[in-house]
Amino acid sequence: MTDHAPGWPDVERILADVRPPAFPAVDFPITSYGAVENDATAGIAAAVRACSESGGGRVVVPPGTWHTGPIHLRSHVELHVSEGATLRFSTDPSDYLPVVETRYEGVEVLNYSPMIYANGCTDIAITGTGTLDGQGSWDTWWQWFHECDEEFRRLREQSWYGVPLADRDAGHRLRSSFVQPYNCTNVLIEGVTLIRSPFWQLHPVLCRNVTIRDVVIDSHGPNNDGIDLESCRSVVISGCVIDAGDDCIVLKSGREADGLRVDVPTEDVLIEDCELGVKYGAITLGSDLTGGIRNVYVRNCTIGGPYFALYIKTNAVRGGFVENVYLRDITVTKVLKEVVQCNFYRGEGEAGPLTPYVRNVELRGVKVEQARNALLLRGYRHSRIEDFRLVDCEFTVDQPSTVQHAALTFDSVTVNGHPVKDVHQIR
Repeated sequence: MTDHAPGWPDVERILADVRPPAFPAVDFPITSYGAVENDATAGIAAAVRACSESGGGRVVVPPGTWHTGPIHLRSHVELHVSEGATLRFSTDPSDYLPVVETRYEGVEVLNYSPMIYANGCTDIAITGTGTLDGQGSWDTWWQWFHECDEEFRRLREQSWYGVPLADRDAGHRLRSSFVQPYNCTNVLIEGVTLIRSPFWQLHPVLCRNVTIRDVVIDSHGPNNDGIDLESCRSVVISGCVIDAGDDCIVLKSGREADGLRVDVPTEDVLIEDCELGVKYGAITLGSDLTGGIRNVYVRNCTIGGPYFALYIKTNAVRGGFVENVYLRDITVTKVLKEVVQCNFYRGEGEAGPLTPYVRNVELRGVKVEQARNALLLRGYRHSRIEDFRLVDCEFTVDQPSTVQHAALTFDSVTVNGHPVKDVHQIR
């Protein structure tokens, strides 16, 4: 049925554009290629190779706990993790060499391979109801969180000076994402459970036609974002349950010099029927959004426990744009801070060469049972937050909102049971 709310008919176009890949009905059990539970790496690689070279099908991981190094998918391969199966990934960094092309917090780098990786592939999938276990802990990957600041500073500097990717030497303490399709087309991730991620958990980069559905994410390590879409187009995320150590669902588009050079936005994204828990933003845009974000639709989701329900993060160092963002029919049981934070003064604030802009953001039918504040909106005097709308919303909050350099309008909005007629009643 067509949705006649302003902006929402575009969802039908996104749904028409996004189609999960299909695979030949041929199975390639990893046990037929030499995989054993205590060392499945070579057997999985052989099964993936045979599957792809035969024209495609399913590489099947049967019930059991399978210890493995990185898995590199190929075109036309569905990795199926069966019910009762666990892929338990090595914690030895040397197993993730040689390095691969990837991004670290929006900056291009040659780094350790993600645990499941594909580059330049068409028609790939990870399915099943089994578990992916990254074995992240403070004794393994998570300790690098405290050791990487200088390496990342050097990588950002190399990016600003235009050092070619092949010549970038960032060091050896940058964690890799758990699952990363890179520059892939027609991607499906469905049904699996992810635990103990080393870093960002599902991280498609430069991908087109992506479906992520019915995934469970439960990992509370540092910077353990749930789903990060970076410079991706035509994406549907549905039915996912996410309890993350950082933001739950994040849209990004590259950072600083690399974001300007690559210049690929994230656009045409539908998020629906998800349950989003702790920690920071439930739906986050940025902070690596130098390439821009547009056409984002979120509906029929439940949010409970993070700091923010909608978190838009940028400043004059990141720059970029956010436009055409629509949330509707959202239930927020509790957020610890603002329901929406969009603050251009976050981090470096105005101390940078880029001017961000945010425009056309709408919350419609959002019901908030408990929050500290409804809004924190702070644009720049020379770049206001434009056309921010609240329609048919109910907020129960403890403190007034902060609104500066933002064009905010209301239609049938209540705060603590009282109708809001102008911005002063929400501040």
